Amino acid sequence: MPTLTEAPPPLAPAAPEPAPARRRGRFTPYWLLLPGLLWLVVFFALPLVYQASTSVQTGSLEEGYKVTWHFATYWDAFSQYWPQFLRSVLYAAAATVLCLVLGYPLAYLIAFRAGRWRNLIMVLVIAPFFTSFLIRTLAWKTILADDGPIVHALNSLHILALTDFLGWTAGDRVLATPTAVVCGLTYNFLPFMILPLYTSLERIDGRLHEAAGDLYARPATTFRKVTFPLSMPGVVSGTLLTFIPAAGDYVNSELLGSTDTRMIGNVIQSQFLTVMDYPTAAALSFILMAAILGMVTVYIRRSGTEDLV
Repeated sequence: MPTLTEAPPPLAPAAPEPAPARRRGRFTPYWLLLPGLLWLVVFFALPLVYQASTSVQTGSLEEGYKVTWHFATYWDAFSQYWPQFLRSVLYAAAATVLCLVLGYPLAYLIAFRAGRWRNLIMVLVIAPFFTSFLIRTLAWKTILADDGPIVHALNSLHILALTDFLGWTAGDRVLATPTAVVCGLTYNFLPFMILPLYTSLERIDGRLHEAAGDLYARPATTFRKVTFPLSMPGVVSGTLLTFIPAAGDYVNSELLGSTDTRMIGNVIQSQFLTVMDYPTAAALSFILMAAILGMVTVYIRRSGTEDLV
């Protein structure tokens, strides 16, 4: 029996793990990623490659299309439909700003002031998703009808006279105008703004607000110096989730707008399904994707949210 002055005997070294077991464990993460990678390849990469090849084809529907590397299709498509591109960006930007203005106070209320009503308000925010996108958009035709209460109220307040002067509405009606399209976009994509904002605001430690109050900061100063900077990841995520689908949307413009409010999504849909000019439609799709990707990259870098870069 060893005495107190003697060192304990050394522990026996653990048996090394068998090489096949180590090899299998090393490849486990890749096996877990395989289903998602296959999904992306089949439903994203391959269609993208197919559309890229379609955009450089020439021919007709009767004679068939052949890949001739006709890159001039991109310039022809952009030079012909640049007003629709610009209109799509403007409508999407207006809807994104409105969603941020409307969604931030509601997300702030849910995160800090809702209390036991938080779950109910969250259900009300998500509830529109239980209804078809098409039905929700058609409902706005009734809301903004010429003989509806909304238009009558706007006429009584002489608001439509101002919006008509600015070119947002046409006379005494709202339907078939840019205002109707932007309202539809704002309504349909508002939950995509509220949910990221709520998630970001809910992570803010309430003790930071108390510390700002202890340092005699006014509520407005606390919001400007503490709350809003800490919620920037949610702001960036919400604006991206709103702007990107809104820029490519065509349902709201089709149902709530007119020929003067056609967006680039309407042009692409028409080229694919009506005119059946597949090269032009594919070229327009890639131009839209490249434009959105460029704007998103610049926006993320300017916003200074390293978590999203």
